[in-house]
Amino acid sequence: MHISKVSLVNYRNFERTNVHLQPGVNTIIGENGSGKSNLFRAMRLLLDDTFATRRHDLEESDFHRGLTDWRGHWIVIMMEFDNVSDDEAVQSLLLQHAAEESSGDTERATYSLVFRPKAEVRDGLAALQDGDRAGLAELRATITLDDYERVFLGKMSVDLTDREEYTRIVGDFDAVIFPSDNNGTAPTFADEVGIKIQRDMSLWREFSLSFVPALRNVVADFNDPRKNPLRTLLASKSEEIPEGDFDDILRKVRELNKDIESRDDVQEITRGIQKTFKETVGETYSPTSMRIQSELPLEASDLFQSLKLYVGEHGDSEPRRLHEMSLGGANLVFLTLKLLEFEYRTARQAIANFLLIEEPEAHIHTHVQKTLFHNVAYENTQIIYSTHSTHISEVSEIERVNVLSREGESWVALQPATGLDPADVHSAERFLDAVRSNLLFARSVLLVEGDAEEILIPNLVKKIYGISLDEIGVSLINVRSTGFENLGNLFHEDRLRKRCAILTDHDQVFFDADPDDGDTEVVAKRKRRALASAKAGAARKIRLDDFAADNDYLDVAYAPHTFEVDFAETSGINREILSATVDEVYKKSGERKVLKTALADSDIASYGKAALQLATKAKKGWFALLLGRWLDTADLDGGPVLPGYVLDALGFAAAELPPETWVRIIEHRIDQWKGSRSTTSDEVAAAQMILDELKSGDIDIESALVNIERDTYADFRLIGLARAFGK
Repeated sequence: MHISKVSLVNYRNFERTNVHLQPGVNTIIGENGSGKSNLFRAMRLLLDDTFATRRHDLEESDFHRGLTDWRGHWIVIMMEFDNVSDDEAVQSLLLQHAAEESSGDTERATYSLVFRPKAEVRDGLAALQDGDRAGLAELRATITLDDYERVFLGKMSVDLTDREEYTRIVGDFDAVIFPSDNNGTAPTFADEVGIKIQRDMSLWREFSLSFVPALRNVVADFNDPRKNPLRTLLASKSEEIPEGDFDDILRKVRELNKDIESRDDVQEITRGIQKTFKETVGETYSPTSMRIQSELPLEASDLFQSLKLYVGEHGDSEPRRLHEMSLGGANLVFLTLKLLEFEYRTARQAIANFLLIEEPEAHIHTHVQKTLFHNVAYENTQIIYSTHSTHISEVSEIERVNVLSREGESWVALQPATGLDPADVHSAERFLDAVRSNLLFARSVLLVEGDAEEILIPNLVKKIYGISLDEIGVSLINVRSTGFENLGNLFHEDRLRKRCAILTDHDQVFFDADPDDGDTEVVAKRKRRALASAKAGAARKIRLDDFAADNDYLDVAYAPHTFEVDFAETSGINREILSATVDEVYKKSGERKVLKTALADSDIASYGKAALQLATKAKKGWFALLLGRWLDTADLDGGPVLPGYVLDALGFAAAELPPETWVRIIEHRIDQWKGSRSTTSDEVAAAQMILDELKSGDIDIESALVNIERDTYADFRLIGLARAFGK
């Protein structure tokens, strides 16, 4: 038996979403603030017996923050279970309370917590005339949390994460239309919403759920009796001690207490306190009796729980106290004790066992993270991790992953494997190593095919515009091939609803490649290779265009030739930067002269060949690093220029830039042009004046960009960026 789905409606940062889970190990991925802890809290409200009894009464802050007014709305937390045990007791419980059918065995059951207005408030909403906004506002003004009830329900059949179904059951607050029967009262929808389960029959009593919280300050947790897992384990074991088995130890403790109390130095302190009292406040106000007493526990359970754990980390010769350990070591001890606590809990033979582990990666070595993920497994137990560790996501099967992603003011759970056939899932998983698995955390993605793009594009963006790809929410992933479909498959309306731009080479020929009888074998071979690449590039374009067609989350941008050639083609300044690297790549002066002459030529056949020759000679990855160093030192008319197709890819992926980011970009571009050999001080002053107008709110971004282009002759590198972002 396992949880197959968790549905959340109007709960905290979730307006409506479904988290789909599989038997065994599952992973919830999301950035900080995405709602991983909120999801776990919702699950615990239904299933955690250490949590449920004191936290069912929800608060105003538990309503979805995107609601303009929470009053009248419902919070719904629904769990769906699959592969329900055929054990007679299990069937009896679930058939009575949570199964879909009222008779016969079941393999699917639901269990829900609904926080909704009480019947009289629902009746008041139902009595409103359609469209009566004033009446609705008047009624809502009287609603408080005291007018709400929380109910546990089984056999829910309606999907309240469906907006239309929610409106049909709860009501339309915008149109002021609420369901009512002929008597003007609200219908119960009992056959759809479900059957009430009495508090004393709540299913958490039949399940075993353990929660391992995020490992943030475990030393403090060890000092807190309520959170110390060692105390829980010791308390559990102390209950198993047979009567009389501890008597000999307790007799020795009593004797030890007496020996401590009767020591001369202890008695001397006692007499000293009594004497000081009398001398200070007099006989009348002094205590009539006093003693210093040793209080070593005299109950087996208390004595057990007074024990302390000492641990020696790997390589230590002696164990030491927990607060003396490294953060990672203390975290591992805490996690180990929580897992052992879970084993003790599962021993009570519950219907189903669930283990929630929140962000286990804190201060833990990457190898340990992966080992932990692989090794923590229990029979008949569903384990759910939450994480923002790429190392854990790397070893997670994408069929068992939910990615929490922002959509507007809410967050939703996305399943990257939905609708993919097993071969596509396998292909994607082969590519999701620790480097590329960060696309699961990204807000948007740029897929590139090689090291040059991976190294240079972030450097170019930072150099030219003063911002990083991370700042605009773009993760650049090097696929190291042209097999973009393996990862591109994940971005789709049914899977990851995030923008993904594919950046690849069209590989079209940039010189005369027609065969000639006078060609040497070297030239002929170069032409054949170029034509073959062009043919492959054309076929790749057809394939990728078809792959991305009708997918709003995918787009493909093509370098007309290759990255190095098109970087050179974009501007003469770029070719000057390439030329600056020649001396480091070539040792012979003759070769240097030939390359520099070719890069200074205006013919793409000359400088294109030179750019490729440089990259090939130095090896593309190394050349990209070398070129990146020159980008930092280049002071050539405002620096390099980013090829237009790269801008197009960034524009699709990031979609838009905040006004504050545009201001920073313009500031950076003005700084880049100050003192440039081809920009006058008047042009820089004009651009600065326009920037000041933008900052003061006198003009908008679009006007600022147009005015800078109109009032200056210098290429401030803004027009291509503006076009890519639709400005």
